[in-house]
Formats: sequence, C-alpha cells, structure tokens
Amino acid sequence: MPHPTPPPRTRPPARVPAAWRTLAALPILAALAALAAPAAQASPSMRCNGHLVGKGESPVALLHKCGEPVYRQPVCVPMLQLGWIVTPYRGDGPGAVLANQCVPMEEWTYDRGPGNFLGIVRLYNGAIESVRDGARLR
Repeated sequence: MPHPTPPPRTRPPARVPAAWRTLAALPILAALAALAAPAAQASPSMRCNGHLVGKGESPVALLHKCGEPVYRQPVCVPMLQLGWIVTPYRGDGPGAVLANQCVPMEEWTYDRGPGNFLGIVRLYNGAIESVRDGARLR
C-alpha cells in the first residue's frame, strides 16, 4: 500500500491589525460626511439690492445693504459648553463637565419677493453668524 501523501500545507490567513481596518474605513466615512454636509450647511452669503452680505459682517452693514428685515426674532441656540466643577471633596482637582447651554442669538428674516426663498440671517455677538434660505413665497 502506498504511503498517503500529506495534505498540502496552507498558510494561515493574514491577520490585519485593527488600526489598519480603522484606517481603511476612514475614506468611506469621509465620503459619507461629505454627502451629508451640504444638507446641513448654511449658505455663506445672501444677495440684497445687488450687494452680497455674509458671515462676519456687522448688523449695520446688513441694514445698509438689505434694509430693515420683515421680522426679527430672538432665538436660543443650544451649544455644548465645557465647564469645570471644583469641589473640596475631590482630591484630584476640578472635574470637567459638558453641558448644553442656551446661546442667545437673533434671526432677521428678509422677504426677497414672490417665487423666492426667504433669507434668514442669524446674528451673534455683533456679527452675522450664518445665512440660510427659509420657505419659498408664492
């Protein structure tokens, strides 16, 4: 009886380090974030009477270029704030706390005419913080 031939030696599958798998997923995550970003992003500027107004400009420049808004509304925008808690009972120093806090801002709404979107300008700390489109008027 002939000697049975041993099965061929196979190489064990290569183990990919977890860090490499994470790095391989980054381009996919970046692409998904880029696709989602335009939906949440505000327009950088708005055209009024032939002038552009955008982020960082003062309310005075906005009034000069666009005139009085049809509506002004104070808004409370929740933002994550970092705070520190110091207690005499902790021996390791102050503790960091993240909390949602109201940041007071103001929104000015501009009517850009029939068939156009409303222009909504958010003001914070004496400057334009963002510009976005509102509902379309008929």
